[in-house]
Amino acid sequence: MKTVCRLIAVLFAVLAGHAQEEDPKMREKALEASTNLTWEGNKNISEDNFITGEVAYRKAIAKSPENAAAPFNLGTAYYQRESYSEAFGRFKQAGEVAASKEGKHKAYHNMGNVFMQRKDYAKAVEAYKEALRNNPKDEETRYNLALAKELLEKDQQNQDQNEDNKENQDQDDQKEENQDQKDQGDEGDQGENDQKDKGNEGDQKDQQEDENKEGDGNQQKEQNKKPEEGEGQNQQQPRPNQLSKEQVENLLRAMQNAEKKVKEKIDAKKAKGTRVKTEKDW
Repeated sequence: MKTVCRLIAVLFAVLAGHAQEEDPKMREKALEASTNLTWEGNKNISEDNFITGEVAYRKAIAKSPENAAAPFNLGTAYYQRESYSEAFGRFKQAGEVAASKEGKHKAYHNMGNVFMQRKDYAKAVEAYKEALRNNPKDEETRYNLALAKELLEKDQQNQDQNEDNKENQDQDDQKEENQDQKDQGDEGDQGENDQKDKGNEGDQKDQQEDENKEGDGNQQKEQNKKPEEGEGQNQQQPRPNQLSKEQVENLLRAMQNAEKKVKEKIDAKKAKGTRVKTEKDW
């Protein structure tokens, strides 16, 4: 039963729509009601009453699809609140239902503004071009188109520069990686050389110790070596500063003569009776 009622309601709405399209008076009346709702929405928006204004615009859009001002003004309200996605949808709707070139021009101009806010400069360029097709004399649109082209060119240059920088960075990273691998290889070779040098130092040290041991052994052998028979036996080696036998005899003879002379002098003094002076003992 519910399904049948719904079908009847839909059929009634379709028939009412066709009747409205066929009757110019009904269309004019609907457009007039939609326009009044649009003015009501404008009043609410000017008084910072966004919610009430939004409702009025939506009612105006529902009353008459021929009223391009309602979606355009609603899109403008969304744009001022930085709701760019909602704004773009309403501007697009306004451009599709606009009957005049001026209406289409305004809708595409504002769509270009939304793309500029999104920094989608390529789409902004296309939107401004479409706006100028409908009104080639609009200087504001022409200025926005030139600005969008300039920003698009700079954006492409920055993108190319970033790609070049990335490529150069990748090359630098590869060079640095290769250098690190080379340095690691050189460190390994240096370690092997250091190990070889340590081994050579150890061999030299062992060789020196062997030579020292050999020298000590030879010296010990020389000390422990027994003299051969007859070698150095009963042979008196000359000593430095040693007097000969003849010199010793002459020296003894001179000493004896000196003692003899001293004795003779002592005896002569005794015979004369010479007094000997004594020191006073205090």
